[in-house]
Amino acid sequence: MISKSMKQLVEGNSVIRALFEEGKEMAREVGAENVYDFSLGNPSVPAPEAVRTSMKRILDGDNSLYVHGYMSNAGYEEVREAVAASLNGRFGTDFHWTGILMTVGAAGGLNVILRTLLDPGDEVICFAPFFGEYTNYVHNYQSSLIVIPPNPPTFQPDVELLAEKITERTKALILNNPNNPTGVVYSAETLDKLQVILTEAEKRIGHSIYVISDEPYRELVYDGVEVPFMTKHIRNSIICYSFSKSLSLPGERIGYLAVPKEVDDYERLVEGLAIANRVLGFVNAPSLQQLMIKECLNEQTDVAAYDKNRRFLYKSLIDMGFECVKPEGAFYLFVKSPVADEKVFVAEAKKHHLLLVPASSFGCPGYVRIAYCVSYEMIERAMPAFKALAETYFS
Repeated sequence: MISKSMKQLVEGNSVIRALFEEGKEMAREVGAENVYDFSLGNPSVPAPEAVRTSMKRILDGDNSLYVHGYMSNAGYEEVREAVAASLNGRFGTDFHWTGILMTVGAAGGLNVILRTLLDPGDEVICFAPFFGEYTNYVHNYQSSLIVIPPNPPTFQPDVELLAEKITERTKALILNNPNNPTGVVYSAETLDKLQVILTEAEKRIGHSIYVISDEPYRELVYDGVEVPFMTKHIRNSIICYSFSKSLSLPGERIGYLAVPKEVDDYERLVEGLAIANRVLGFVNAPSLQQLMIKECLNEQTDVAAYDKNRRFLYKSLIDMGFECVKPEGAFYLFVKSPVADEKVFVAEAKKHHLLLVPASSFGCPGYVRIAYCVSYEMIERAMPAFKALAETYFS
């Protein structure tokens, strides 16, 4: 009795989630210590202690009717004010609290934006490789995801191809920076070129194109790399942020949208976002998490632990003969498959109890993604398995 569209989603269930479940079954068969699961981007660094302290203080000391009650669909005003102030202080921006909407993570935020912008038949553009759920989110609103091919070896967006993809149906462009799955940080130069193309395209098609900046990995960068703040380079941009990675809170589902006052149709846009939050059934972001975030906006996760994993895994695989993109951000290593069909390579890896994600699910066949947000000890234990896998292709 389920819908035809849901049948398709069930049949094409997330490759990453399927691998995660397969890993649990494999662990029951051979022992968890003998399975090397690099499939899921689940943070391995604990949340800062301030998170627990804040939630405990709020629960013990604040008015329970306030903590657990309804508020504006856009979130507590005091929290939105704090988020705007934090962004303005850190990035020299001029966000107003009315342009901040607290969301059920970045996934909820993306759906809120798309519900607000899209009519059936509209188009959203993204650059491959991209987070595979974008396709499902866009399809939720009877619209199409238009994918621009990947641009190896740098994997900077090929903005020159963008102009020919923009049509009168184009409503938005999604950028994920730092990028999942490559770990590449899109440069200020790339974003400035993108703005030139968008300006010309908007004149040609006669309406605005919003750039949705999906930024759950903004704080996870290495080697002194800086992530250009999108609103400094793209005029019609909407920031979509999640604390899932920066504070190791993926299960708490808390994030925000930030809309600068300079975007086209600002007032109706922010009003539409709040209503979308309601009609999609989110109603509002989790109240306790909102209040905790207000007190923990300046907290950071231990990026050094991820950096240690990154350096060790990257050097080890390069030394074995693999070709890898050195990640500047996030916590993923993007590895070129030694054979054309990366799914064959993934199947071979499973023989050694290594779970890697085929990048066809990211719109970039021929590569695999390795999530190194795992314990350093697991990476060390996995080295003999990686060496055995490498010997299959490079001996």
